[in-house]
Amino acid sequence: MTDYAKLSEVELVELLREDELNAFKEIYKRYWKKLYGAAFKRLKNKEISEEIVQELFTNLWFKRHSFHINHGVDAFLYASVMHLVIDHFRKESVREKYREAFKVIHTDTDNSTEEQILLKDLADTLELEINQLPDKCRSVYTLSRKEHKSNKEIALYLGISEKTVENHLTKALKKLQLGLSHYLTLALLIAIRELFVK
Repeated sequence: MTDYAKLSEVELVELLREDELNAFKEIYKRYWKKLYGAAFKRLKNKEISEEIVQELFTNLWFKRHSFHINHGVDAFLYASVMHLVIDHFRKESVREKYREAFKVIHTDTDNSTEEQILLKDLADTLELEINQLPDKCRSVYTLSRKEHKSNKEIALYLGISEKTVENHLTKALKKLQLGLSHYLTLALLIAIRELFVK
């Protein structure tokens, strides 16, 4: 019976590539504590540090046939955990930007009325923009988005080709996106409030 604790890094990696679960467990046992310590030193959060190390080992198992180790398992795993830590900070930075952006339209008071007004304005503006589309373009958009017809059904109904239907839809969506860009930004910030504002 193989004593995995006595195997070298190279031997463990080779066995890991051969789908040897015990080799994976030995690598996990040898390096988990060190990797957790490296993550915790930078994150100062027990849960997140544990999740990051767990993600690292999950990736190691699923990518066991494709990863390349040039400077030893220790260095490889340390570099990997640092990459995940940096990635975590990057994601947190994005979340913080959303929080700051949302403060522009969010106050501590109840702003449900403000949101309702904003959404009504958005709906009214959308309807206005749709009405300003060229006749054929408006018909295609209405049949597609309001009546939920397929491009093929629209083509048959209007007596045009599917390619023409696609062209009209593209034109309509571009014009509507341009006309609604301000409202869409505000609506997005409202929609993500529950995710980023506690």
